[in-house]
Amino acid sequence: MTKTLEVSRGELRRLLEEQSALRRIATLVAQTVSPAKVFEAVTAEVGQLCGADLARMERYETDGSVTGVGIWSREDGSQLAISTRFVLEGTSIAAIVQHACGAARIDSFAHATGPIAEEARRLGIRSSVGCPIIVAGRLWGVIAASTKGEAPFPANTESQIADFTELVATAIANAESRDELTRLLDQQSALRRVATLVAHAVPPTEVFSAVAAEVARLIGADGARLVRYEADGTATVVAAWGVLDVMIPVGSRVSLEGGNLSVLVLRSGRAARMETYADAPGPVAAELRDHGVRSAVGAPIYVEGRLWGALVGLSTNEEPLQQDAEARLTDYTDLVATAIASADARANLVASRARVVVAADQARRRIERDLHDGIQQQLVSLGLDVRNAEASLPPETAAGPRAQLSAIADELTTALDDMREISRGIHPAILSEGGLRPAFKALARRSPVAVDLDVHLPSRLPEPIEVAAYYVVAEALANAAKHAHASHVRVEAAMRNGSLHLSARDDGIGGADPARGSGLIGLADRIEALGGTITVDSPAGHGTSMQVELPIGK
Repeated sequence: MTKTLEVSRGELRRLLEEQSALRRIATLVAQTVSPAKVFEAVTAEVGQLCGADLARMERYETDGSVTGVGIWSREDGSQLAISTRFVLEGTSIAAIVQHACGAARIDSFAHATGPIAEEARRLGIRSSVGCPIIVAGRLWGVIAASTKGEAPFPANTESQIADFTELVATAIANAESRDELTRLLDQQSALRRVATLVAHAVPPTEVFSAVAAEVARLIGADGARLVRYEADGTATVVAAWGVLDVMIPVGSRVSLEGGNLSVLVLRSGRAARMETYADAPGPVAAELRDHGVRSAVGAPIYVEGRLWGALVGLSTNEEPLQQDAEARLTDYTDLVATAIASADARANLVASRARVVVAADQARRRIERDLHDGIQQQLVSLGLDVRNAEASLPPETAAGPRAQLSAIADELTTALDDMREISRGIHPAILSEGGLRPAFKALARRSPVAVDLDVHLPSRLPEPIEVAAYYVVAEALANAAKHAHASHVRVEAAMRNGSLHLSARDDGIGGADPARGSGLIGLADRIEALGGTITVDSPAGHGTSMQVELPIGK
């Protein structure tokens, strides 16, 4: 009776210890501590509860190995380090559990083979028992307890360990859910940042660079690049991030021969992946291997139904990139396509407006030439004829006819002056003949307001640029005289970074509203059609400043 009572007390004590251990682990899981802390705590609780000398939690890897994620040892210095990897060859608890997907035990390692069995003998382990860790229906890992004693573990040891595996599985599932939520939030934030760039119509090159960086970080790649397929069978790198930024810089042409992601995407028109470049042929694959690239994923970029290029992420790690990496890339290729299509549409619009401006200027120039060579010359000829007729009158001719001819000659002169002024307004001949510097000087001479010119320009610029700059200064001088009541205007013009920078500042009353003046609106249309910018600053009482930037060659 006494012996039975002692057994009952021992069993009760064991159950209480087990429940206390489970409660401690359950508390950690409920507090959402990091999985690493849960692994450490569970491994220690299992080892102590089972009376083991060594306990180890391992995670199954895709390459057929296991990695230690939790270690406990009764004796310091006899345990394996966390992250130690073993190949699943020969006899081991991990190999049996993986094969059977159930609990397993080894009562003796004396004749067992393989690296894990050899390590067990080195540590003095005689027997082990273990249970699988099942997470969301998949075999995730194993918990094993080992002893140096001659007696194997009791028959109920597997069930004791199994109670802990469920808590571990819950902790892993919770952590994966949190990680997935974090990844989703990161992905949405990254997409929002890129979408904002697209919506703000920033240059495509900035969008490309942002996409390469965001994608690489999102899928855990060491490098990313965007390539544009060319008609000559090559691809141009239009953005690169990470290892690729140094290896294959922006602007490089890459071959579409052999085995690489750009080739696979081009041929299939679909997302693709390469798990290894080990035996891939071609110069690009060889260069990637030289820089340690092991795997890659890529997705096509379609612009208005045509295959424009590809977005590629590369990894130097032994493990391949995330399984959903292709899908994540596709989210960005849609934004890239939108940016490209929008940029093309803007470029086409600017080019169309520029063609309209150039055509209008050419028509104005023809009108000016027709006026100069036609009506203007006729007026000059008529004026001379009238003066000749006046001079040929006999001295005795009455004053009336002579005065009449003189008045006609004066009116013809006035009409000729008006015609010349109109001709200059249509298209100034001095601009066509000499360029901006003499044209600006002519405007300054005719201005009723004092003009200070500071012009540092090459002899000639493209005609549309010269015409636009001329009308900017002409409008500024006209407004300074008619509306600003200014006494002085300073005009500056110079080339900087491939663009014409032009400014006109007066000391007038300010308060000019560009939206209310048809002249300034017309100037803005002309400047923007040439790809430039115009800014008007006119605070009341502080004069008016007009700043213009015109890129050359657009």
